[in-house]
Amino acid sequence: MCVSAARDRKKTKLALGKAWMSLESILPQFVGIILLISIMLAFLTPAMITRVVGRNTGFGGMLLTSAIGAVTLIPGFIAFPLAKSLVALGAGIPQIAVLVSTLMMVGVVTMPVEIRYFGKRAAFTRNGLAYVASFLVAWVIGVVVR
Repeated sequence: MCVSAARDRKKTKLALGKAWMSLESILPQFVGIILLISIMLAFLTPAMITRVVGRNTGFGGMLLTSAIGAVTLIPGFIAFPLAKSLVALGAGIPQIAVLVSTLMMVGVVTMPVEIRYFGKRAAFTRNGLAYVASFLVAWVIGVVVR
């Protein structure tokens, strides 16, 4: 920032103003997501997490976490610490791998925008392939981490 300000103070000030406006627009959503995750982790016991998405839940646990990931809009900088917390509380690695993969690659919530820009066929094809790829990623991670 100092180098930028030294070169062109006016452009630096304009850039900082735009950055501040972006922060103001995303901050309420960001705080809401963090609060929701904090409340969820406070009420979910390790036994509950293990029973629903633990190592022994197999493909059923993966289907559940994939559905949650596909319909949830959480940025990566929140998803990865959440995943670490869930694994520490007893969730299975493949189950959490498919959760994070679907969070990052599948966008049910953003589907209308994707359809508008790319068309129905492209949006459904991309999301379908991403959903299937999430299970492949989870399988590979499950094999590697064992």
